[in-house]
Amino acid sequence: MKGNTRLLRQINPNWIQDGRITSQAFSPTPKDEMKLSCYDGDLIEPPEAHEHFVDTLGLRSVGVLAVTVDECTALELPALPDPAPFKEHAIIDFEGNGKGDIRRKSKELRSLAEARDWLYKP
Repeated sequence: MKGNTRLLRQINPNWIQDGRITSQAFSPTPKDEMKLSCYDGDLIEPPEAHEHFVDTLGLRSVGVLAVTVDECTALELPALPDPAPFKEHAIIDFEGNGKGDIRRKSKELRSLAEARDWLYKP
């Protein structure tokens, strides 16, 4: 992945409150083991990523937002390919960050993604 690679993040409908995306959309949950799942935008386009997420994986998404590898690196969050689940899978690694840092960095990622706007919304 390159610095300008878009990391495509599916947005669960529960992560939108009063029309605004919550930072939870970019925050790992305990089941994530501190690794936030996304799609490598060099390998798949936003509409196809959404279709895979919803139709193949059977999960819910209202659309696709993205941050870049460089934006993650600037926040000291490594972005890495993780093709084990499927070839386009990547992760943003929050390991080693405390709760306060996770909260702050998740908010920053959300703001960056919002500034870029929706890449795909069915």
